[in-house]
Amino acid sequence: MRTERIAPRIFIVEDEALISMELTDRLAGLGYWPCGQAARGEVALTRIRESKPDLVLMDINLAGDLDGIETAQQVRQQFNLPVLFLTAYSDPDLVTRAMETNSYGYLVKPFDERELRANIEFALYKHATDVKLREASRLIEQRSAELELANQRLTEALNQVKELRGIIPICMYCKKIRNDKNYWEAVEVYISRNTDAMFSHGLCPQCAEAQRQS
Repeated sequence: MRTERIAPRIFIVEDEALISMELTDRLAGLGYWPCGQAARGEVALTRIRESKPDLVLMDINLAGDLDGIETAQQVRQQFNLPVLFLTAYSDPDLVTRAMETNSYGYLVKPFDERELRANIEFALYKHATDVKLREASRLIEQRSAELELANQRLTEALNQVKELRGIIPICMYCKKIRNDKNYWEAVEVYISRNTDAMFSHGLCPQCAEAQRQS
């Protein structure tokens, strides 16, 4: 069963009213949802927070304290949204400055609907892919940190453990143990030397009773 796609929400930042209206009509005709617009960068940041778009169409040359490139930087930092630049100029220095904001495209006016759709779809796809890659990277880093901590704890535990293995020759009467140099030594001496165990001496109830009676 095919699931119908929810129309992506697109916010327009354009200081020319006629172009903004034209873009709104074009976007609606292409199946997108124009969810808001603003003519100044400062206003755009407030309205973008409220309208929660999936993508921002940003005119580079904006009046006000923030131009389009500065506004795009704020959009990326505050909302982690893809920005597609719009401009009537193709100045190389301007393009370079725009690309330094990690934008998702650059459209030179005038552009046709096919070009607009292609750039929007590419920006949406690339942004979704970037989000997945960042999340995957975060999970890998988290898992690596967990494994490193677990390995550290295991190493610490192993450093505290010594094991006695194999057959240990012990005298059936005095209970001394023959060491690897063929000397017989007390059980507690042998165990203390071959493990990290320590002994504290005392009397069991039977021996304590025997001492009182002797």
